[in-house]
Formats: sequence, structure tokens, C-alpha cells
Amino acid sequence: MTTTLNAYVHALRFEAEDITSIELRPVDGVAFPPFDAGSHIDLQLPNGLLRRYSLVNPPGDPGRYLVAVLKDRASRGGSRWLHENLRIGMRLTISAPRNNFKLHEDAAHTVLVAGGIGITPLLCMGRRLQQLGRPFELLVFARSRKSAAFVAEVEALGAPVLWHFDTEQGGPPDLKALLAARPAQHGTHYYACGPGVMLDSFEKLCAELGYTNAHLERFTAVEVAAATDARQSYTVELKRMGKVITVTPAQTLLEALRACGADPATSCEEGICGSCETAVLEGTPDHRDSVLSAAEHAANKVMMVCVSGCKSDRLVLDM
Repeated sequence: MTTTLNAYVHALRFEAEDITSIELRPVDGVAFPPFDAGSHIDLQLPNGLLRRYSLVNPPGDPGRYLVAVLKDRASRGGSRWLHENLRIGMRLTISAPRNNFKLHEDAAHTVLVAGGIGITPLLCMGRRLQQLGRPFELLVFARSRKSAAFVAEVEALGAPVLWHFDTEQGGPPDLKALLAARPAQHGTHYYACGPGVMLDSFEKLCAELGYTNAHLERFTAVEVAAATDARQSYTVELKRMGKVITVTPAQTLLEALRACGADPATSCEEGICGSCETAVLEGTPDHRDSVLSAAEHAANKVMMVCVSGCKSDRLVLDM
């Protein structure tokens, strides 16, 4: 099961229009686990929902986790509950940090592309790069100045920043032109976090431009249909457990694993959090997650068992 921690709300702060930051500290002085740039935590809300948020404060910042929450107009009850009900002193159960959006700290140059609340993991990355003295720049997009969070903190990084506010510049940025003006020379790495439409465009444009070191993080699952060659029935060997099971059309892989007594760590169960990542020893998964890169999908070394299937008759998992 996913490790859980006990936290209390130490501070709430208005960061921008509809964006509030939440500073969490450990209950009873029990230290939080350390984290690295790009990490996120899950918040278990009293209304039964579980929501995932990137850590904003610098890695190595002891004794607290800082996240920021946008009050989503299409909220299903998570961000709305936090904005309307959370109070200083309240206790929350949270997960230990996980990282599916790792920063390549030795990159010769780094380009950070943030859309709206997507600034949160990228600000953490910028702070780490600043600590290391590594060269980087930021492209920060928002609907307006009043909806842009952490402006002063971004400026304090001392790196080049391109700000784009839709209301002032007549529409969204020309992402293709901005990326093309920052060619992939000497191992440049590109990172993006923001709305799904922006991330879809970023992924497509980086592929067109030949930017192989492109990374993104999604907080909303992308529905991925089963591949045309995906098997409806297949066997799965759980190597460490010494079990062989059959997955039928009537169940998912995750359901079959749980039915046989396996208990893979899960959180989102939508293929976006990475907590169920499992090593693949043999066979070909049908990847349906939004965590792994195209190269990682092609390598077939790991899979997200909460949503993925199988293309081969047999799958052997390190479980």
C-alpha cells in the first residue's frame, strides 16, 4: 500500500486569482521524507476524494511541504473543497512524495514551460537548478497577470523568463515558434506542465522538432484505448509470488492481481500517478498510462498495472 503521513495545515496563502498555497507540516514533529524536484504528494480529503499536487518548495527545505491549488471551475469536489473548507490547523492524511517528472540535473541547458498552475513543479525545478548553478530559462503562460501565481518567486530565480498573458497579447502563445527558437543543442532538456491542450501541443511539437529530451507531467488522465493487437485473455506470472493467473475479458489486470492476493500500490488508478509502476520481466504490455514516455513504452521494461493490458499471450511481472 502507499505510505501515508500525518500532516497539519500550517499556513494558507492567496497566490493569485483562484490559487491558494497550502503549507503542510508534520504532526507531532515527525519529519517528512525528503523529496527531489518534480515530486508530488497525494492529499486524502475528508470528503473521500484523493487529489495529487506538485511540491513547490525547494528540495532540501526541511520540515514542510508546500503545494498550490487552483479552484477549478469544473471541479468534481477536490479543489473546491480545499478552497472552501480547508482551515489552518486542520489535519490531513497525505502520501509520501513520488516523482514521475524527474529533473536531469546535469543537463547543459533546461527549458521550463509552464501553463497556469503548471508553474508549481517547474518552480521547484528552477529552484534546484539555481542551487546547482545550472543554466535554465522559463516560458510562463497565464490567462492574465492576476491569474499568474508565484511571479515574484519566479523572478527571484534570476534566470531568463518569458511571460505571456493571453489578455494582454490577444490570445495564447505561439508555442511552436517559442520552442523552435530554443533548439536542442548540446543536450537541452525541455519540461512542460499545464493544461492538457498545451501539453498535447508541447508533445507533438517537440516530436516534430526532433527534441528527444522532452518531458511533461499530466494531472488529468488521458483516456487511451486498448491497442488493436491487445489480448482479451492472457496469462500473468507473478515471479516473486510464484503464481500464474489468467486475465479474462471480464476483468482488468488490476482486478485479477487483487483477486489472487497481490496488492500493488495504487493511488489514482487512472494511469497518471505512477504509484503502481511494476517491472516487466517478459512479455509485451499494452501501455495505456499517461506517465511513461514514448521511449519507455517502447522499451517495455515497466508498466502501470492499474490501467494497462497485454499484447502477448504471457506476461511475467516482478511481483
